[in-house]
Amino acid sequence: MKPILIGWVVFAMGLVSCTSLEPAVYQSETPRLSLENYFNGPLEAHGMLSDRSGKVTRRFVVKLVGRWQGEEGVLEEDFVWSDGEKQRRVWRLKRVGEGRYEGRADDVEGVAVGEVAGNAFRMKYVLQVPVGEGEKRKVYSINVDDWMYLIDERVMLNRSVMSKFGFRVGEVTLSFMKPSP
Repeated sequence: MKPILIGWVVFAMGLVSCTSLEPAVYQSETPRLSLENYFNGPLEAHGMLSDRSGKVTRRFVVKLVGRWQGEEGVLEEDFVWSDGEKQRRVWRLKRVGEGRYEGRADDVEGVAVGEVAGNAFRMKYVLQVPVGEGEKRKVYSINVDDWMYLIDERVMLNRSVMSKFGFRVGEVTLSFMKPSP
């Protein structure tokens, strides 16, 4: 077998053997995350958007308010970006099983799927991201792999990796903070 072909075979086998981290690995971690408790009432978040090279391209502050009734919740997010842009996203969340959730928002394609285990929450979805101005404005469908980790009863850290065609195009890092009791 030629060396180039062997290299491709080894590369393909490596891709097949790669496994994605699942929330279950955090099952024994504490404090235990309850979306219904943490995302209930007002919160504030501070974050940054990085491009694929890791360069921070924008920063933002988010004011959030969450409300739950039984298995269903609404999370209102009001963003103020470092360049002055304002953005609003309203998530409609639903518990669909033990530790499993679905989410919908106007700029999300289809249904987001999420899972809680221990102190971690993972949600995967496709976000519609507008780029450009006027006639040059385009909307791209970006895959988001969103991980949240409850640090204590007030603080949660979030890391979202964004990809297109399997290639990483950016990352969002943010911290959520509940007000003091």
